[in-house]
Amino acid sequence: MAELKTKPTKVSIDKFLKSVDEKKRDDSYKIIDMMKKITKKEPVMWGSTMIGFGNYHYKYKSGHEGDCFMIGFAPRKAQLVIYMMPGYEEKTVLMKKLGKYKTGKSCLYINKLEDVDVKVLKELMKESYNDVKKLSKSSRSFDSW
Repeated sequence: MAELKTKPTKVSIDKFLKSVDEKKRDDSYKIIDMMKKITKKEPVMWGSTMIGFGNYHYKYKSGHEGDCFMIGFAPRKAQLVIYMMPGYEEKTVLMKKLGKYKTGKSCLYINKLEDVDVKVLKELMKESYNDVKKLSKSSRSFDSW
């Protein structure tokens, strides 16, 4: 089995963020501050480009299992990617108020923080973090995501 690349590392977050353009770096520090307040945890680099908070162990019915951060983000060249499990399907009211964004299964893509309502973003992050905490403490399979 191949070794997972998405795992905690000792890479310095500040050193990584120095490699990111200035606007994304400024937004990244704001996102870090928001996530620290929500999770009450310190950020950790996961892999070489993702910043995560907390961790949980998941296991699918297929037997696949691993570890991941509970909430995190990555300042990519094109967009900021915010990872919120289990996704957005049950968050339609908040999503309508968020602003300009795109989504993937558990990824929220925004160009810059000014494109979204930060209060709504914080609420989405808080709900997502609490959802993962609940699910990771239960015996439910993560296949339902």
